[in-house]
Amino acid sequence: MFKIEPKAKPSLLSAFILTGMILALISFSIIKLESVPHIPILLSIFVLLTFGAFKKIPFKTMEEGMMAGAKSGMGAVFIFFLIGVLISSWMLSGTIPTMIYTAFGLVTPNFFYSVVFLVVALVGLGIGSSLTTVATIGVAFIGVSQAVDASAAITAGAVVSGAFFGDKMSPLSDTTNLAASIVGVDLFTHIRNMCWTTVPAFFITLVLFGFISPEVEQTQFPKMEAMKATLEKMDLIHWYAWLPLLLLFLLSIKKVSPVVTLSLSSVFGVLLSFAHSGKTLAEVWGILFSGFVSETGNAEVDALLTRGGLDSMMFTISLVLLSLGLGGLLFSLGIVPRLFEAIEHHLRKAGSTVAAAAFSAVGINFIIGEQYLSILLTGEAFQRQFEKVGLARKNLARTLEDAGTVINPLVPWGVCGVFITKMLGVATIDYLPFAFFCLLSPLLTILYGMTGWTLTKKEEA
Repeated sequence: MFKIEPKAKPSLLSAFILTGMILALISFSIIKLESVPHIPILLSIFVLLTFGAFKKIPFKTMEEGMMAGAKSGMGAVFIFFLIGVLISSWMLSGTIPTMIYTAFGLVTPNFFYSVVFLVVALVGLGIGSSLTTVATIGVAFIGVSQAVDASAAITAGAVVSGAFFGDKMSPLSDTTNLAASIVGVDLFTHIRNMCWTTVPAFFITLVLFGFISPEVEQTQFPKMEAMKATLEKMDLIHWYAWLPLLLLFLLSIKKVSPVVTLSLSSVFGVLLSFAHSGKTLAEVWGILFSGFVSETGNAEVDALLTRGGLDSMMFTISLVLLSLGLGGLLFSLGIVPRLFEAIEHHLRKAGSTVAAAAFSAVGINFIIGEQYLSILLTGEAFQRQFEKVGLARKNLARTLEDAGTVINPLVPWGVCGVFITKMLGVATIDYLPFAFFCLLSPLLTILYGMTGWTLTKKEEA
């Protein structure tokens, strides 16, 4: 649990100014200067340290706040390490190439983006991890889009929409379990309650992607056939290549720890690779660290399959630690608690309370760039307020998911946004307008809050 005791109580004006400065600095650097997010986040930390020194807060106290924030993300750090290894092992075993090859077969001349969204959503629901889904089946569909000359940005939007539908609605998802546990709601009660906003968002998204799907001409398919032929020549397409994915599904269904699940699936993939790859153990170790390198001569296939490795995750991991350190410092200096306190005093009705919680979850995603913190901080801050206006706690849990979980992939400097851009090769800003499911979810939860539709009172709960 993210628990940091505020060591100061800044004025509301100071909290707003500092928050605005940080948001402006990060946004300007990422969007205008096209900078990597690490530098503006590090500069933001320096700004906050300067503010703390001006307020005569001991550096040791601020350092402890940053360390506590970073410590809360160590679980995610190990997951990222394992995802890098998983991708390499699945390249070696042929799992990802086989998925790409199969995904080519799913392409039809019509409703391409709808097919992408639907298939990714089903996989995400089964796996319960948006990032794993993006890094596997998402990569496959990006390859398909390149083969048929479809828009990579819209395809990425469909992948992100489907992956985060699964992340939001799967009982195996860490964010779904987190949102339910932070407010003390039964997991399946929480999932059923989310259906009121999630199901409409799902079908609207499906229709929108169907409406904008290109009419793929038969003349475009030879390029895809050439890529399929190249994949076949690599001797990586095998029926048993599906087994690591099947193992991942089974362990997820059994609610085995993600660390154990990813580890076992990676080991299984490596063992299967010896059936066809002919690589030495030393070469396999090198690929697990540095990533798989494809050298087929087909530029599209090589770009698609050259990926993975523990080393490839260092960029994302360093960003996670910096972002969480910034979050810990914001909390330690009392800036985040002060903003929540100001909001709380002005809320009197259910609709405004739901809207405030949603905007807070969105705001934390953009300020800190971390979805777990948006769920934790907003959940802790608004529990009492939801009770004051007579709303059952499951309403808050739904709001946390609608406006917290699905927003992080839309933040260019957010953990998920950076990871997805790294995996798919599409900038966050480019796919953002087409991540329809992620855009619709907070709008629907705010609409339901203002109208009172599907809101459950405490007495009814």
